[in-house]
Amino acid sequence: MKAIVQPRYGKPDVLRLEEVEKPAPGEKEILVKIHAASLNAYDWHLLTADIFLVRLMGGGFFKPRNDRPGADIAGVVDVIGTGVTQFKPGDEVYGDIAGKGGGLAEYALAREKQLAFKPANLSFEQAAAVPMAGITALQGLRDAGRLQAGQRVLIQGAAGGVGTFAVQIAKALGAEVTAVCSTGNLEQARSLGADHVIDYTREDFTRSGKQHNLILAINGYHPLADYKRALTPAGVYVMAGGKFRQMFEAMLLGPRLSEEGGKKFSGLSTKQSQADLLFLKELIEAGKVKPVVDKRFSLDQASEALRYLGTGHAKGKVIITIVPEQ
Repeated sequence: MKAIVQPRYGKPDVLRLEEVEKPAPGEKEILVKIHAASLNAYDWHLLTADIFLVRLMGGGFFKPRNDRPGADIAGVVDVIGTGVTQFKPGDEVYGDIAGKGGGLAEYALAREKQLAFKPANLSFEQAAAVPMAGITALQGLRDAGRLQAGQRVLIQGAAGGVGTFAVQIAKALGAEVTAVCSTGNLEQARSLGADHVIDYTREDFTRSGKQHNLILAINGYHPLADYKRALTPAGVYVMAGGKFRQMFEAMLLGPRLSEEGGKKFSGLSTKQSQADLLFLKELIEAGKVKPVVDKRFSLDQASEALRYLGTGHAKGKVIITIVPEQ
C-alpha cells in the first residue's frame, strides 16, 4: 500500500510517499481502508517539532518515534481483530487515531474506541474533517469552559479548523457567540451562526469594555492580563493551542490568577473520546454542525498540504483525499 513516511523532523519536504507493507490488525484492532484524512496543528507540530515539548512528551527526542503521520481519518472497515465487537467489515467510520498514527495512507490500524460510525449526511472528505478539531472545540467549550445556555462566549481564531466548529457548537449549546477573525473571514463566521463578529485587524476585543462568560482562545496571542479584563467576574478563559510563550504563561500564571478571584484560567488538553465522536455525529445529522473544508489535496501532495496548513491561513480544514468521491 502507499503511505506517507516521515523519517525526521523538519519542513514538509522531508515527507515521502512510499510503498509499505499493509498492516494486519491485532486482537482488538481494526484495519480501516482510508478514503480521506485531514490535517491539524497536531500534525504540523509532530512534523516540525517547533514546540520543544513534542520531543519531551513522547514524540521522540532526535527523530519521530512514529514515522507514519496522520490522525484524522474516514473510511471503511476492512478487517477486524477477534476482540472487536462494535464494528464489522464494510462499516463506514471516522475517528482520530493519534497515538497509532499512519492516517496519511491507504490503510491504517485503529483501536475500537478511536472510531465511531460516520455521520450519514457527510461524505468521507467532510467526515475526516471532524474528529480532532470537532472534539477540541467541544471539550474546550463544554468541559474546560463549562459553557451554559444563554452565556456569552467569544471564539478567538474563529476561521480555522477548531474555530469553525467552536462557533457552531457554541450556538448548538445555546450560547451568544462572538467570533474573532480577520476581515476576509467575517462573512464565513456569520454564516456559521455567530451573533457578533470582530475583525482583529481593526479592533482589540480585550480593550472594548465588553465582557464574556467564556473566552476560547485558539492560538491566542494576548497576555493573560488582557483576557482577564475581557471576562465577567466568574468568567472562564480556555487556551487551545498557541506559541510556547502563551502555553508557559498559562501553566505558570493561570493557577495563580484563578486563585485570586472568581475568574478561571486553564489550558486545554484534548482527549480522544468515542462518546464525543457520537455526540458530534448527532449534532451533524441534526443539521446543527457542518465541517468547513478549505482545500483538498491528493496523498502525493501531502507535503504541499502541510505547507499550506503551516501558513496559518486555512479557512476551515485541509483534506487529503485518498479515494476520490464518486
